[in-house]
Amino acid sequence: MNDNRLLLGGVAAAAALAGCAGAPEQPRRPMNILYIMTDDHTQQMMSCYDTRYASTPNLDRIAREGVRFTNSFVANSLSGPSRACMLTGKHSHKNGFYDNTTCVFDASQLTFPKLLQQAGYETAVIGKWHLESLPTGFDHWEIVPGQGDYYNPLFIRQTGDTVCVRGYLTNLITDKSIEWLREEHDPEKPFCLLVHHKAQHRNWMADTCNLKLYEDRTFPLPETFFDDYEGRPAAAAQEMSIASDHDMDPVYDLKMLREGEPGRLKGAYEQILSRLDPEQRAAWNRFYDPIIEAFYRENPQGRARAKWKFNRYMRDYLKTLRSLDDNVGRLLDYLEASGLAENTLVVYTSDQG
Repeated sequence: MNDNRLLLGGVAAAAALAGCAGAPEQPRRPMNILYIMTDDHTQQMMSCYDTRYASTPNLDRIAREGVRFTNSFVANSLSGPSRACMLTGKHSHKNGFYDNTTCVFDASQLTFPKLLQQAGYETAVIGKWHLESLPTGFDHWEIVPGQGDYYNPLFIRQTGDTVCVRGYLTNLITDKSIEWLREEHDPEKPFCLLVHHKAQHRNWMADTCNLKLYEDRTFPLPETFFDDYEGRPAAAAQEMSIASDHDMDPVYDLKMLREGEPGRLKGAYEQILSRLDPEQRAAWNRFYDPIIEAFYRENPQGRARAKWKFNRYMRDYLKTLRSLDDNVGRLLDYLEASGLAENTLVVYTSDQG
């Protein structure tokens, strides 16, 4: 006998018995979906997985009240292709978006937001899209071009215009998400809201209010930090080494900009800094100028330089993570205050990490 039929038969019998007892229970409204995605967030930097480095109380709220995945994998390790796989449920060779540099996502494909629309959901995406084509399958969308900027970012709006919005991107994406829920979402419909953050992506620029955090912390080096990859040519060919100034640029990645000093990505970093307004730039310079002066005065080399870079990177990563966790908390608090929490599924994921 078919097991599915047995299950369905049991449900039908239970429904019949309930009907005998009185009026049938009204069907529950479909559950809302709040889907929060970040970029390049590693599980070692979530305290619900690993307590060595980070404290993420708001992400931990989601884990504590729900399900924590411990053996889950992306279909593609690149950001855009991973997103395309999640949207379509198809592997990269089927959805056609297989790298970040040459592909444009075919927006005519069936995606899970389109299926939810067909089921009566109101759908929205706010933040990072990273698929080159414009979103489809959404009743509302507002996205950042490409990678987006941490400070005073551009947003492409559904109306077709592109506007610059003053502020810090992680805060702005949350502001816009709450605004949509509060003022634009049709309360008669279930919603699926995709909140897509730039954080934790390179080059880890913290909000000015968090610049001083974690400066007193020194982080233990991973056991494999100085691995020479002997006998493993593929691993040796990677371009993600913290010790290498070519891979982790002291200027672009670690903000050690000084006139006359070289930097492979110096121009790109200067362009990013040009987005800061005078107040933001003044706060930035107050914090970084003494660190820059000490770095070039002491001029660490070899393993000492690698250790210095590792700790600078870890502090920056944690600072951007602090903003992210705070803003996840803002979203969770809004759901509770508005009475939406009991009927909303909250998903937190990274495109890869």
